[in-house]
Amino acid sequence: MPRVLLKPENSVLVVVDVQPSFMKAIYEADRVLERTSFLAKVSRLLEIPVIATEQYPKRMGATDPSLTPHLTSVHGKMSFSCAGCGDFSDALAATGRRQVVLVGVETHICVSLTANALLDTGYELVVCPDGVSSRTMERHKLGMERIRDAGAVPAHTEAVAYEWLQTAEHPKFREALALVKELG
Repeated sequence: MPRVLLKPENSVLVVVDVQPSFMKAIYEADRVLERTSFLAKVSRLLEIPVIATEQYPKRMGATDPSLTPHLTSVHGKMSFSCAGCGDFSDALAATGRRQVVLVGVETHICVSLTANALLDTGYELVVCPDGVSSRTMERHKLGMERIRDAGAVPAHTEAVAYEWLQTAEHPKFREALALVKELG
């Protein structure tokens, strides 16, 4: 199992297809949206880029509006893997960062395919099991098993936030702690 120690200056948060039209059918959709929102807010606080994708936005609609203020960029896609979208890949490469934290839907499809593609291109990858899901728990669990077996590191969204902070002496710690208390 690879070891990834996240650093805010090397990290990007990727939000996969958190669109209301999809979320209606997702197992524990409220949890996914809450944990994604938490991590997006921490990312913004720590100046970590947040790149979102939207599956076929013309037909399926935009990213959940509660996330919009925290997004650096949003990219429509037709491929199931985010890496199959040139705009997404270009935006990710333009950050110059090589660590990706992945949240969104569905674990066994778009999240899994994205995870595998990012690992294949040399990114260090953390997937947050509490920030991803599928239409059923079984699909979610199978997706997480496949993602972990491929070499991604699973980590809770709160653990990611504290890993980015590293210490209670971090200048943004109190603001991040407020988010933990509010949303944690």
